[in-house]
Amino acid sequence: MNVFTRIRRAVKAYDDTHNFTCDICAREVFAGERICDACMRALPRNDGEICPFCGRKVLEAGACLECKEKPLKTARARSVCTHEREAARLVVRFKRGGKYLYRTLCDLMAPLLVREFPEADSITFVPMTKRAERKRGYNQSRLLAEELAARTGKEFLPLAVKTRETASQKTLGRRERESNLEGCFHVTARAAAKGRRIVIADDTMTTGATASELADALLRAGAKEVFLLTFTSVQKKEPFGKPPKKK
Repeated sequence: MNVFTRIRRAVKAYDDTHNFTCDICAREVFAGERICDACMRALPRNDGEICPFCGRKVLEAGACLECKEKPLKTARARSVCTHEREAARLVVRFKRGGKYLYRTLCDLMAPLLVREFPEADSITFVPMTKRAERKRGYNQSRLLAEELAARTGKEFLPLAVKTRETASQKTLGRRERESNLEGCFHVTARAAAKGRRIVIADDTMTTGATASELADALLRAGAKEVFLLTFTSVQKKEPFGKPPKKK
């Protein structure tokens, strides 16, 4: 091991165990926590009644209307928070340069992973094209997957690549996203995926189309089951796009 590797590891070990201000409100903390007690209590937790498949909040027990119409390819999906207020702002900061926030998100995601997916044996991430990753500087999904694997003892597996750029999906409903993503993931490690129960780790689930497309590729490569764990999930009123206007 060369001196630069030792220095990088020492810096990471320090950053992993030391924190001095809350990552939400920036107030001083004294026990190394990344989110202070007040901000932790204010996070919009995705608890109570949830759809057993996509994991979104529902008004009454049972599958949501979207999953009844067209279930995702993932066996189950779960998220720590709903995508609103400070939880949503954390995700946006994480995507826009706040690389260090992967530790903060994993503090909350790791217990949920252990509780909700005990049968899973490995963790993977949503791949980006090389161009997109160079532009952002990192793949936030990979950071989460690597950290969650290290914390839970599950195996980290880089299984797939994204073969082409896709159009922006910010304004698209689920059907449009599915069409936009079709065939964009290629499993390069088919032998590693075969027979596995795999968790896809990501920062947020909007419609679930991205994870569903990746899960489909992994299942076709021989994976036994695929799950999805995210920090937030978007509570969309129209996940299949806006209905046509009445004439």
